[in-house]
Amino acid sequence: MRTLALITLILTALCTQAFARNVDLSTVPNRDTVQLTIYNSEDLTLVRETRKITFKKGQNPLQFSWANTLIDPSSVELKFLTSADKLEVLDTTFPQDKPQMLYWNVQSDFDGEATIEITYFTSGITWAADYTVIADKDEKQMNVQSFVRITNNSGEDYENAEVRLVVGTINLVEKIAQLASIPMGQVQKLDNAQLHAYRDNAAKDMLYDRSGGFGGGGGAREELKAKEIIKEGLSEYFIYSIEGTETIPNGWSKRMRSFDGANVPFKIQYRYRPQEYGEQLVRMYLLTNNTDSKLGTTPLPNGVVRLFRDNGRDGLSYLTAQTIKYVPIGDKIELNLGPDPEVIFDLVKLKTSRDNIWMKVDNMDAFNRVDDGAAKIEVNSHVVGWDDHQLFTQRIRNYSAKPIDVEVRRSFDGDIAFRSTLSPVLHDYRTPEFQASVEPGKKADFLFETVTHQGKNAKQNHVTLENQEIAH
Repeated sequence: MRTLALITLILTALCTQAFARNVDLSTVPNRDTVQLTIYNSEDLTLVRETRKITFKKGQNPLQFSWANTLIDPSSVELKFLTSADKLEVLDTTFPQDKPQMLYWNVQSDFDGEATIEITYFTSGITWAADYTVIADKDEKQMNVQSFVRITNNSGEDYENAEVRLVVGTINLVEKIAQLASIPMGQVQKLDNAQLHAYRDNAAKDMLYDRSGGFGGGGGAREELKAKEIIKEGLSEYFIYSIEGTETIPNGWSKRMRSFDGANVPFKIQYRYRPQEYGEQLVRMYLLTNNTDSKLGTTPLPNGVVRLFRDNGRDGLSYLTAQTIKYVPIGDKIELNLGPDPEVIFDLVKLKTSRDNIWMKVDNMDAFNRVDDGAAKIEVNSHVVGWDDHQLFTQRIRNYSAKPIDVEVRRSFDGDIAFRSTLSPVLHDYRTPEFQASVEPGKKADFLFETVTHQGKNAKQNHVTLENQEIAH
């Protein structure tokens, strides 16, 4: 095993007089345990490792080396998990003739064995999630398999490591500001050394065992929770522990199963959202990360979903691959399958007209409406306001063998009256949205009219919904 944390108990007269007398050179002990907690959003991994060391009464130098690794030396800490009342770190030195190395000078009040824990941060260890999803042939349920791939480019091998993944984005700046007791606006003015120190302390503080320490008392390791959701101010993150232990050599990637979800219900929806999907109707698989969907016990991390469908002939049809972002419990998962050749969508303009025309007499504060025949057009006047009418149909032809649900969402600029009997709602101040369904083998026309108030007729910049029968 390559030496990331080379801990050598030097108990020999070979040492200088700064070290203890009457000592022997001891063999480097192997790690007893090692735990990796990987923060993807920060390229930061907290390493906690334990070893058993035999101490002699008096001063005992311990050596720690980080050569050819990405360890942050400023983050290295030593803690005694057993016999803590009989052991004390007197000082820490960094030999000038031995770069990437430090010595702890430990005072021991007894002869015997003790368990120590070394914690530090390293970079170069990352993880990524991927999902394999198989829908049944009737497209009512799906099986979801989740995997995590861990890549180790830290410079160190980790054997039999317990792996914990931090899912979600931790607002470290917010936590840093709390720890440092300074205003948020001052955080960006910190130099890099201060910022990294606060960041590391914040990350450790978030994972600190509430029972009083990283390792617990009496040498026993803390009882890890398989599923734990933590909210810190504006942040929400989730710590997920991979079952068992894994050996992850430097330069290697390892793929591990995260969870299986069987018979997960979902529904199909056809969507028209030009701002998101372009001028086309797309087919969506929609499911929710909750317990009713037989998911929902953990947030889902960023990852790539590969979607297949049972073709009913003992095979699978590939549908799509899509990247999803962090999905908290209760949020929707939306998978876009693209246009369906069996469902045709057309937006057809049926009619345009203009009315409510107003003219202003030059050099006078006088306005006349001229499209109702009640007023004549003055010679010295010009148009200052009018309404543009446009009548559309959204025509959908369903050539499939199943009824389909459709959602149409379209945005308009200006002072708009949206007239229809489609029972629309406003997605936002400028975007009407309505739901509809189309039976198999049928064609449906969904009529609406827009009235755009122009010039002096315009009073505001938003859409108003009006329930009105449309004639064409």
